[in-house]
Amino acid sequence: MRAGDADSVSGWVSEALEEKVRRDHKLSLLAAAIKDFEREFGEITADEIASQQRADRAGATVVRGKRQSATRTERTA
Repeated sequence: MRAGDADSVSGWVSEALEEKVRRDHKLSLLAAAIKDFEREFGEITADEIASQQRADRAGATVVRGKRQSATRTERTA
């Protein structure tokens, strides 16, 4: 079955609920890991988060799909 396809509405709802359960479980594991980290090393500050975000952006590789050429009206507008 392709993503977004379902045999019925109840099948679609069931798949959505299963995905929510998986996502909620992952989030609870992440929350526990953060709690353990902060217990050992102290609270993660907003400055530390901002610093890490800047470092992540600086080290990121930007990947984009092929760019579609503009239509004639878009080029002249």
